Order: sequence, then structure tokens, then C-alpha cells
Amino acid sequence: MEKDTKDKLLPFILTVVVIILDQITKALICHYIPINTFGTQVLGDFLQIIHVRNNGVAFSFGSTWPDGLRRLAFSVIPIVVLGIVIRIYFKNNDFTKVQRWAICGVVGGGFGNIIDRVFRPAGVVDFIDFKWFGIESSPLRLFQMTRWPTFNVADSAVVVCGIMLVISFLISIIKESKQKSQKEAE
Repeated sequence: MEKDTKDKLLPFILTVVVIILDQITKALICHYIPINTFGTQVLGDFLQIIHVRNNGVAFSFGSTWPDGLRRLAFSVIPIVVLGIVIRIYFKNNDFTKVQRWAICGVVGGGFGNIIDRVFRPAGVVDFIDFKWFGIESSPLRLFQMTRWPTFNVADSAVVVCGIMLVISFLISIIKESKQKSQKEAE
């Protein structure tokens, strides 16, 4: 196998790990905690493990849409988008190692939630519930929120790897800009 192909395939280990961890944790939640109930609390009410379902996407957006529209918007379209991302991933030879791993983490999180949307008609299983100190006085207060929206392993992978990807792109842009300035100065 070519080194280039190996370097592109290796980060998909993270995709598989995210999907497996996501689905195992969701299966455990579904098995041990009845829907819409609390499982346990850690550090008082700072962290709660609960079992809720989300028929929408982030912050339950679209949860009241008709079922057919929700399935199209939140299952079919994301599958197409992830397919495009994977195609770009393999065609692009300029991504750094960090960017490749971050993209694969986002892809794993995306597929983790798509699996729920396809195979769990009640919605995506969310179970991690944090008290976000200061949220009462933040702009989120407008939404009458006292806690951060409940999420899961797939959501965490998308957010963490997405932030890593943005930071790595910014670092790359800054490095290229410095190199260009140095070449122009010579």
C-alpha cells in the first residue's frame, strides 16, 4: 500500500472508534435508564447522566417538523454531505495529519448520530447533561436555559474535532502568511 493511501486511511481508525463508543454508550443508556429519566449525578448536579431523545439536530432544532421532512433533512442530507466530505478528504493531498484526524473524528460523530436517526425512531439518544456555570446570565438565558443542552459521544466528537480542524486551518493560514511575508522581504 502506498504511504499516501496509508496516511489517508489510518485516521479512519478514529471514525470507527467514535462510532463504536457512541453506539455502545447509547445502547447502555437505552438498556439501563428509562427514557426521560435520570440515571445518576456526579458532583452534585454538575454532571447528570440522563436518557432523552432528540428528533431534531443541535438544540433540538427541527424537532417539531413533519416526520418525512425530518428524515430527509437530518438523515439523507447529512449522509450526502459526509459522502462529499470523504470524497474531498481522499482527493486533497494538502491536509495535515491533524486535519485528517480531525475530519475523521467529525465524520465518526456524524455517522454515529445518523445511525440513531435511521435505526432509532424515537430519536437520537442524548445522555450527557452538564450544568454550565454562568449560563443563567449569558445570552443563552434568552432561551430560558439553566443547563447546557444534553448531548452524546458523537456530538462531543463533532464539536471537539471541529474546533481542532478550525484551529489547525487558522494555524496553517498564519504559517503560510508568515512564509509569504518572509519570501517577499528577501
